[in-house]
Amino acid sequence: MNSKLRILTLGRLLHYAVLSVVAFISLIPIYWMAITSVKDFSQVFVTPPQWIPNPFKWVNYVELFERYPYHLYFFNSLYIAVLVTAGTCIVASMAGYAIAKLSFPLKNGIFLLLLSSMMIPNESTAIPLFVWFGNLGVVDTHFPLIVPAILGAGGTFGVFLMRQFFLTIPNELGEAARIDGCSPLRLYWNIMLPLATPAIATLSILTFLGSWNEFFDPLIYLHSSELYTIPLALAMFTDEGGVKGHLMMAASMVATVPILTVFFVAQRHFIEGISMSGVK
Repeated sequence: MNSKLRILTLGRLLHYAVLSVVAFISLIPIYWMAITSVKDFSQVFVTPPQWIPNPFKWVNYVELFERYPYHLYFFNSLYIAVLVTAGTCIVASMAGYAIAKLSFPLKNGIFLLLLSSMMIPNESTAIPLFVWFGNLGVVDTHFPLIVPAILGAGGTFGVFLMRQFFLTIPNELGEAARIDGCSPLRLYWNIMLPLATPAIATLSILTFLGSWNEFFDPLIYLHSSELYTIPLALAMFTDEGGVKGHLMMAASMVATVPILTVFFVAQRHFIEGISMSGVK
């Protein structure tokens, strides 16, 4: 018994040791970003690396907002990510509920068609979409970054995620509500949607992260600098004079705030949503 207990204890110690090493290695880039953001420009690329800044230059953050309209880029990224996240959750939850719980012709065929669209690379549709949006006169606006993100591949993944979750809810619950006179829309809004909080939290995190970090579409559609999002703005810290590493890292630190906020707000439901929807 003592031998088994000793083996179990050693196994747990080894398990935590491996996790600690992996966590330490994972945190090194974040630590490097944080200390570089408060370094003097002359200390950014010195060899050997300076792991503790001396002195701490908090004024880098002030310089970031004084030299660049970074607040504008931050606002553009934030409102686009919020709109895409809200729109995707609304559309995906309604479509997922309809495919999972309602009966209508060609339901399975429509779902397979949606899944097939997820396999089309974004790059292969870039030119046709650019020509189409150019004819509509919405190039160099935020419209191509919001609507296709809701109704495109990201929205389709949301439909799949929400369908998988709604399938786990017993049909008897809906049948009892219908017997009591509940309409399909009220059944979705008052019963199914509150139960789907874990899946919606998961979809919100994934969608917000995807929209916040999107670089390819803003690079294609945005020409005016006042419309830039943060991923595009980070490229402005590199010019013919070199890379302004201290300002770039300060901008990256500011850019992580919304991501951490969304994750910590929704993390309680994140694992539950992933496990109940069967997506791993």
